[in-house]
Parts: sequence; structure tokens; C-alpha cells
Amino acid sequence: MSFDKNDVINALKKIYDPEIPVNIWDMGLIYDIEITDSDVVIKMTFTSPTCPMMEELLAQVQNTVQQIAGDKKVRVDLVWDPPWNLSKMSDAARVELDLTNEGW
Repeated sequence: MSFDKNDVINALKKIYDPEIPVNIWDMGLIYDIEITDSDVVIKMTFTSPTCPMMEELLAQVQNTVQQIAGDKKVRVDLVWDPPWNLSKMSDAARVELDLTNEGW
């Protein structure tokens, strides 16, 4: 099965934090996607280290990407550097969350 970074991004756009009506890609929670011959590595963060949905969302990212990755191993690395901030959100996410008047 052949797939590329855009396929992974499209899959990630279907994952939502239940507390926020914006997908994790547009929230800026995905820092990097690396696809090699044998694996897919996703670097991901959260808005807060105390996110109550962290374990569930990490598992959902891994499972969702694994569905398109076929035989490749999928690994989701949780990173805190650089720290997430509002500037990492897409323009669409800022509009959805009514953060357009924050001086962007």
C-alpha cells in the first residue's frame, strides 16, 4: 500500500480532541511526520501536559495512521519542546475558536 505525508495529514485531520471542536492538525499539535522505508514517526504535543485525553489521543493517532501505513511500524513521540502556543494553530482553527482578534 502506497501513501505519503499528505495521506497521513488527511487522516490526522479526522482526529479531534473531544473538548475542542478543531482537529489535531489544525490545532498545531503535530510537529513532524517522517516516513521511511520501514516506519512512520509522528512528533506530537499537547496544549498542556495535564490534558486529560492525552493517552486516548496518542493511541488514536497511532491507530489511525497504522490503518494507512500497512506493514510500516507507526510510532508517536510525545514532545514538549518547543512548547505549544496559539501561533501553531491554523487560521481556520483560530476562526473556529474565535481567536481572530488576538493580534495575529
